[in-house]
Amino acid sequence: MSAFVFTVSATDGAARRGRLVTAHGAVDTPAFMPVGTAATVKAMFPETVAATGAQMILANTYHLMLRPGAERIARLGGVRDFMNWPGPVLTDSGGYQVMSLAKLRKIDATNGVTFQSHIDGAKHVLSPESSIRIQHQLDATITMAFDECTPYPATKDEVAASMRLSMGWAARSKQAYVDRPGYGLFGIVQGGVHADLRAESAARLKEIGFAGYAVGGLAVGEGQDLMFATLDVTVPHLPADRPRYLMGVGKPLDIVGAVARGIDMFDCVLPTRSGRTAQAFTRFGALNLRNARHADDPRPLDPTVSCPASRDYSRAYLHHLIRSDEILGLMLLSWHNVAFYQQLMAELRDAIAGGTLDAYARQFAADQARGDGERDDETGA
Repeated sequence: MSAFVFTVSATDGAARRGRLVTAHGAVDTPAFMPVGTAATVKAMFPETVAATGAQMILANTYHLMLRPGAERIARLGGVRDFMNWPGPVLTDSGGYQVMSLAKLRKIDATNGVTFQSHIDGAKHVLSPESSIRIQHQLDATITMAFDECTPYPATKDEVAASMRLSMGWAARSKQAYVDRPGYGLFGIVQGGVHADLRAESAARLKEIGFAGYAVGGLAVGEGQDLMFATLDVTVPHLPADRPRYLMGVGKPLDIVGAVARGIDMFDCVLPTRSGRTAQAFTRFGALNLRNARHADDPRPLDPTVSCPASRDYSRAYLHHLIRSDEILGLMLLSWHNVAFYQQLMAELRDAIAGGTLDAYARQFAADQARGDGERDDETGA
């Protein structure tokens, strides 16, 4: 079985091109992980996800512990066998979902979080130890430490207390984790938008020691400028020989800016969620396929993307599918969006290797701002 190894093959400024080798396969970085919350990337076959170039996906502890249950998945061979995905899987610890979805939460530093399921109201407890145990039962390639995602906005005192709670839970997560060749546990840096709290959090996580380091608590409403500023004061505190993961991000321009600041891994529901709401990401900005202007448009979504959904179906046909509430429309848009994100990551890797990232980022931003030359608003005009 392979060891869990991260190597950097090229740099361009703070940006890194690298490779993460795991027990379940290798991942080229910078990498975007499609989100398969409930052991499925919504509206896509696992084979189709892999065909886009995705090498690792994300699944979620909170959702899978509630339905169908971690014990059942363990009996069926783990989440990878369960969903027929051969590659690596990263599992979110469930901390964010407990805060955002669950009902009647009660946080206790010792016992973790007691909450009611958003599905049926049943009472559950999620602690560092139980989160790590569930992720082990799921057979996650990368396990995430259990943390509290600090709300935004919050006072600095509230952010500090939340971060220190998460650091205590990180130490307990590390103690509960069962190390195996080719598997890894990631710690999560918290601290809101405060440089000193981010530095304190990173220092504590390095003392504990993790296979990788995530930046959590961003993309929660602070805006791109503040997110980038926070990365600027956080990433330099993270070990250069470990992968860096920005959780829950995001929009294409957010990813490009974060890669330039030294981030290696990303996840976000945006590609598939947007696909299910008729939005397509393209080289020249996002399109709303509900709009009437697409009804007679024979062009493909984006012929620069190497994906059948991007090249082989007209905007007119996609508009028809969406307006007719046909499931195929949502499937094709989701497929295209995931492929667009994977092509973006491949182009970023090539730009870093070629020392042209700055020029690539400027051109990409200009293309996104340009649009495709026609109005695309909610009126359909």
